[in-house]
Amino acid sequence: MENQLAKSTEERTFQYQDSLPSLPVPSLEESLKKYLDSVKPFANKEEYKKTEEIVQKFQDGIGRKLHQKLLERAKGKRNWLEEWWLNVAYLDVRLPSQLNVNFAGPAPHIEHYWPPKEGTQLERGSICLWHNLNYWQLLRKEKVPVHKVGNNPLDMNQFQMLFSTCKIPGITRDSVMNYFRTESEGHSPAHLTVLCRGRVFVFDVMHEGCLMTPPEIHRQLTYIHKKCHSEPDGPGIAALTSEERTQWAKAREYLISLDPENLTRLEKIQSSLLVYSIEDSSPHVTPEDYSQATSMTLIGDPTVRWGDKSYNLVSFSNGVFGCSCDHSPFDAMVTVNISHYVDEKILENEGKWKGSEKVRNISLPEELVFTVDDKILNNINQAKAQYLKQASDLQIVAYAFTSFGKKLTKKKKLHPDTFVQLALQLAYYRLHGRPGSCYETAMTRYFYHGRTETMRSCTIEAVRWCQSMQDPSTTLLEREQKMLQAFAKHDKMMTDCSAGKGFDRHLLGLLLIAKEEGLPVPELFTDPFFSKSGGGGNFVLSTSLVGYARVLGVAVPMVHNGYGFFYNIRDDRFNVTSVAWRSCPETDAEKLVRQT
Repeated sequence: MENQLAKSTEERTFQYQDSLPSLPVPSLEESLKKYLDSVKPFANKEEYKKTEEIVQKFQDGIGRKLHQKLLERAKGKRNWLEEWWLNVAYLDVRLPSQLNVNFAGPAPHIEHYWPPKEGTQLERGSICLWHNLNYWQLLRKEKVPVHKVGNNPLDMNQFQMLFSTCKIPGITRDSVMNYFRTESEGHSPAHLTVLCRGRVFVFDVMHEGCLMTPPEIHRQLTYIHKKCHSEPDGPGIAALTSEERTQWAKAREYLISLDPENLTRLEKIQSSLLVYSIEDSSPHVTPEDYSQATSMTLIGDPTVRWGDKSYNLVSFSNGVFGCSCDHSPFDAMVTVNISHYVDEKILENEGKWKGSEKVRNISLPEELVFTVDDKILNNINQAKAQYLKQASDLQIVAYAFTSFGKKLTKKKKLHPDTFVQLALQLAYYRLHGRPGSCYETAMTRYFYHGRTETMRSCTIEAVRWCQSMQDPSTTLLEREQKMLQAFAKHDKMMTDCSAGKGFDRHLLGLLLIAKEEGLPVPELFTDPFFSKSGGGGNFVLSTSLVGYARVLGVAVPMVHNGYGFFYNIRDDRFNVTSVAWRSCPETDAEKLVRQT
């Protein structure tokens, strides 16, 4: 990624979109064979034999018919999965998005020029925003370099969704509104939303055809900050976005019925470039311990987060930054890319603004004052209460393992990502005495509008290696052989998944075809080992490599008795973030510490 920072390039960001291959449909036999392989760690011989019979029956019967229908669907769509995935994984979900769907992460600027320091929030914020806005302009001009693997361009569509994008709550299904346009496509919104102490402000970032400078942005932020710290707090309309989706949809409809201008105000927020959150808290953070900063970025004040916005840039009182993003329109690699870009620019400029201090005569920010009544105020209080209750149940730790990192694993000819995944399998096995079904994100961006595939890291090879590590009678050579077998299996599976040869999304497609056709749910999906192996989003370990830069990330576990596990890999360290629910006795850290 270091080489893919925004720089002058002949290529345009979105120029290869039309020439990318369509997402393939894997072969039914291959998918089912891989699925059976993924069940092995969780079933004994008898159980496995029964699942094998169910799979064979599916393959010879209804599965073949469903597969044919899926192939027909794929003929008419360049990405047969795209719409389904957006709906099933995100827009149909009724749980509150802000904690259960969104992802977040602290910025790594504290590691160089911006260590935590009170009184720096506004000055640093203006510089940080300016770099973000420069990235927005690069996207508008299509000058963000195309991501490639070798000479193969990857899909860049998700980058269109970073700015001026917002999810709109619906009674049964949400929708995504995207207002961003490249310069060649036409006009794109150029205003920011700033949330501070329950109040909402907007201002344009362009003045007389030029981007505002950091001193000009600083003036706008100072105006908002002073106003909010010398006058009463606002109602905190933003907290409604942290509510259960149908509840929020009803509250939104009611809010609009109170005053048609409320819709105009909502649309101003929806179409804004991003939401800039001014937090009053000051998280503790060091390069070795990002726990509090990570936690407060994910579960901070709900009145200064617009949970449905694709991008909330969060600033804390001590000059620490982070971001919180709606997961629906894009995956974390988009945010990782802009965060890395901004971090490199801050590093390059020694954390300072080195240009003119002159401030032009720019209009002051406009406050969006919503018409509210007791019913809405009550809704806001309820939303805050449910959010804070759920947030207090989360345990988040983000530590750096500094004994070694990518350099040593590469020197030993071991893939660093596979290394972390196998270490995680061993840790879970030691802690819980059994294998843990594991989702690792694999990207499918070789294909048109490709997003992700599930890579099931808990293989029978990984389990055999974990068992050998727990068995004192196993020799070092045997352990090494089993480890290398587990490495080879993991690497091959990751290659297959990225090449469109994974099986989880394929099985999802077959299930959705059955539902659309009004057919009964096939037995394959009701077999207990479908969910025990992680199917249907039941992975005990939800994991993702955030990248090889300094940027960190976090999201909640997929299941109540599971863990969210996210990591970045650097030359000299592995930064690891782990999340679990306190209310689950199996994963509560305090109980586990007492047990061990």
